[in-house]
Formats: sequence, structure tokens, C-alpha cells
Amino acid sequence: MEYSIETLFSLKDKIAVVLGGTSGIGQAISRGYARAGAVVIAASRDQAKVDAEAEEIKKLGAKTTALTADVQDRASVQALCDAVVKEYGRVDVLMVAAGIFNRTPTVDLADEDWSRVIEANLTGSFRANQIFGRQMLAQGSGSIINVCSMTSFVSFNEVTAYAASKSGVQGLTRQLGCEWATKGVRVNAIAPGVFRTALNSKALDDPNRAGMILGRTPMARFGHVNELVGAAIFLGSQASSFVTGQVLAVDGGFLAKGI
Repeated sequence: MEYSIETLFSLKDKIAVVLGGTSGIGQAISRGYARAGAVVIAASRDQAKVDAEAEEIKKLGAKTTALTADVQDRASVQALCDAVVKEYGRVDVLMVAAGIFNRTPTVDLADEDWSRVIEANLTGSFRANQIFGRQMLAQGSGSIINVCSMTSFVSFNEVTAYAASKSGVQGLTRQLGCEWATKGVRVNAIAPGVFRTALNSKALDDPNRAGMILGRTPMARFGHVNELVGAAIFLGSQASSFVTGQVLAVDGGFLAKGI
């Protein structure tokens, strides 16, 4: 297979949809994709945030369309996919960064809180993968990137629903990566280490919890969301053409550390 270094990691003119693209990890990746030359649709439930992010993407010189979607609403995700295909003709990259977090002692975890986290993180990822995957299968190409977690691999205290949802996303990624491997569609995931975002800032404000996490992280610091952009570009580009069903940890060495 012929390639050039200049194009290997390029996303120039690729059509990239980022669900949860207006804040935190998704926002950083949306802007990273824009800098890499992609057409970027940064979608979330909040129209005002979508509009504001679209303006930021335009400032980076990228094309965009301001479209909302909620991974918990199948019709809205389908409408997003349809609108992108109608305007641009295809979808090359889907990044699923939408999700919610819950920290509660497991003995006190209510059924409705369990269901809310599983619905948003796991079922929402399935829904997005299925809808956009169907389009990618029809066009014979595409890259889907999900977001896992350290809790896909190891346990953290009092985040049982979140850990179960993210372990499920790992399984979903492997399953679809294999099922669609011969059909031109790759499915992978990024597993961030501990990055301070609006989603987890309350938990990280606990000095005991923060100290335990930093003590387990060889780089001895939290990550910055921009440090996820390289992995997201890699998985969306030709550079990862033989990579599917994988979870790439970006964790400062967290998973590698023993005692």
C-alpha cells in the first residue's frame, strides 16, 4: 500500500462528526480535527453550545454545520446522520464523546441512577455506532471512535454504574470492530486516563481521591484534554488503517503501573 508521510495522519476534507463535541474531551477533539483539515460537526443537546462551538471551528478555518443531537434520543441521532450525509455526501469519522458520570456508594445506588448512566454511556454509544455504522457500511468506509475509561480495565471506588457502562463500551468496540472488519469500517476506542473535565471535577476535588490517582500515575499529573487529540487523529486517519477492535489508553502510564 502506497502512502506519503504528508497524508498518513491527514484528515483533510474528511467529514468528522463528534457527539459530545461542545465540551471537555469532545470539544478538544473537535478543534483538533478542525486543525487537521477535517470538516467538523460538533454536536450536543444544547443548541447554544453547538452554535458557539461552530463559530470556534470556523475560526480555525474548517467547514462546519451547527447540528444538535442527543445520544439518548434515537431520532435525533438519525436526523444528525441524515443531515450530514445530505450536506456532505458521507461520514468518514464518528467520535462518540457524549456521556455522564455518577459517583455513589453502590449500596445506595438507585435503579434510576444506574439506568440513567447505562442509557447515556453504553446504550447511547451503541445507538450512535449502529446509526452511523449503517451509513459507513453503505459507503464502504469509515472510522468510529468510542470513549472508554480506566474503569473499563480497573476498579475505582463508588463508580459502579459508570464502570459497568464503560466496560460495556469496550465490549461494544471489540464486537463491532470484528463484525465490520471486512466491510471497510473500523471501530476503536480511546481510554483516557484521568483528565479534569466538567464531568469529573467534583470527584477530583476530593484531595484523598486525587492523591491516590496521582500516586498511581507514573507521570504524576492529570492529563490535559488536548493530549487526546493525537490519538483521535491517529484512529481517524489512514495511519491506523490496519487497526480495529482496539482500545488505546492515553493515561500517563496508569494501566502499566504495579506496586
